[in-house]
Amino acid sequence: MTGLASATFSKKERIVSRKLIEQLFSKGNSHSTSAFPLRVVYMEKDRDEGEEPVQIMISVSKRHFKRAVKRNRVKRQIREAYRHHKNILLGSVPEGKQVAAAFIWLADELCDSSQVESSVRLLLGKVAERV
Repeated sequence: MTGLASATFSKKERIVSRKLIEQLFSKGNSHSTSAFPLRVVYMEKDRDEGEEPVQIMISVSKRHFKRAVKRNRVKRQIREAYRHHKNILLGSVPEGKQVAAAFIWLADELCDSSQVESSVRLLLGKVAERV
């Protein structure tokens, strides 16, 4: 596996394909679990040549934070927490498979980075158990 010891978050690890996003949120294909203030929607699929074993996206709704500054701060907190704890999930993905996950913000207020980090760690552990 590439990047197992790496604590980076590269462009290849982001979900950018509209087709993959639609698959992720269509009924029957994916699973969901929550750890306040986050929810993760994830699915397992066959990995294509050259793809990373885990790809994620982060969504913070304008309904929760009207100002982009706050939305960007929350996304930055989630990315940083994922970057530090992605090995939890990377170690459990079977060879030839890929996990696509979307982190969705649920709260209407900002949270401490430590709370976001513990939620991301918990969600990654839950996803790793079920993959």
